[in-house]
Amino acid sequence: MNVNIFHTKSSKIGTIALIVGLIGTAVSLFGFKQGWNVSEVRPILSWLIAIGFWLSILVGMLFLIQIWWVFHARWPTIIRRQCEHCIAAFPYLFILFLPLLAIPLFHDNPGLLWKWMSGHNELPGHGTVAEDPLYVWKSPFLNIPFFIARAIAIFAVFIGISTILRKWSFDTDLSGNANNTHWSRRLSSVGIFLCAIGATCASIDWFKSLEYHWFSTMYGVWFFSACIRAALASIIILCVILATKGYLKGILKQSHRYDISCMMLAFTVFWAYISFSQYFLIYSANIPEETFWYNIREKNYDGELNSWWWVSMGLIFGHFLIPFLLLLWYKTKVVIWRTVGISIWILLFHILDLYWNILPGKLVVPDDGAGYLVRQFTFAPYDFTAFIGIGGFCIFAMCRSMQKAEPIPVRDPNILESLNYSE
Repeated sequence: MNVNIFHTKSSKIGTIALIVGLIGTAVSLFGFKQGWNVSEVRPILSWLIAIGFWLSILVGMLFLIQIWWVFHARWPTIIRRQCEHCIAAFPYLFILFLPLLAIPLFHDNPGLLWKWMSGHNELPGHGTVAEDPLYVWKSPFLNIPFFIARAIAIFAVFIGISTILRKWSFDTDLSGNANNTHWSRRLSSVGIFLCAIGATCASIDWFKSLEYHWFSTMYGVWFFSACIRAALASIIILCVILATKGYLKGILKQSHRYDISCMMLAFTVFWAYISFSQYFLIYSANIPEETFWYNIREKNYDGELNSWWWVSMGLIFGHFLIPFLLLLWYKTKVVIWRTVGISIWILLFHILDLYWNILPGKLVVPDDGAGYLVRQFTFAPYDFTAFIGIGGFCIFAMCRSMQKAEPIPVRDPNILESLNYSE
């Protein structure tokens, strides 16, 4: 396809995505405001889950770009360019994250979402947050000013590194300056550690601290594995669409899809390994401050199985076993409809994984001593509007970036090896 024609089409798609994004976020923010007014956290959690989903894809792509730079990987050069377009959405995600930061700053109950932010919040069987010894010990880290500063720093790292890597890559198309490649490798060798710290802090601050009593030293690694896996699945879908529409026709080869699928299999196993190891260590130690997190994802306070037990089974079989078995087959990695199908499957269960990590929580039962209710699994309408709204802005940013650069890095030193890559 002629590049100018595709730029015109991408502009139209970007405009549509922007309109969808504006409508979706407007509806979701309406629900967010309703939750704000009546102190109901569920519509706000819809926003957090959607932010977490799209952020995880972009973070995974940023990690992959830097990993490929550090190891001087030649075969994914044409794929790297598509990831560079996607990570242009980081500034938009930062803006969309600001409503969550407004809660501790402007709401009557700063702990509406993250309960530790208000010392007056009641805890099941623990009095209030201010009286909780666990919070007292964690308060040097879990305090509002430091939390907001970390959030800004996290996005500054993601936006800064992605902007510089994109600039150097796009500049190579124009100047052919090989130094851009050397600078990208040097920045990535440092940036990959900064992004690891940023992703770990993001997962702990925004997801794990929703139930701040819980302890886990593996949570950041779980988020890393989930990010990479979601990014790989998204890359497969995006590149196949671009090849079908002519943008990458004759450029994206079976060998590229095969290697991405092999990486997807590897991170399917890695995600399962981290998830099981975290569970096994906590189960073996049997410490109440750790085990409760899994207990509420299986049973209610009265011992009856709750809705999260079924979600847990779905993650074991749907998010690990089925993708693992299917990706072992060679044809799954090279037959386009099979590869795209398993990628969509992984993304759907990645959403379920985020629900499982974010949504459950202990709810205080008035006048009931140490008892509590568990927030059950539900799919709310605002979940859907938040997903498509935030996704619309991400797609808009990607399409806008596509109009600023060549479809592939035409003057990259490794472009010929990528174009001629074979299994």
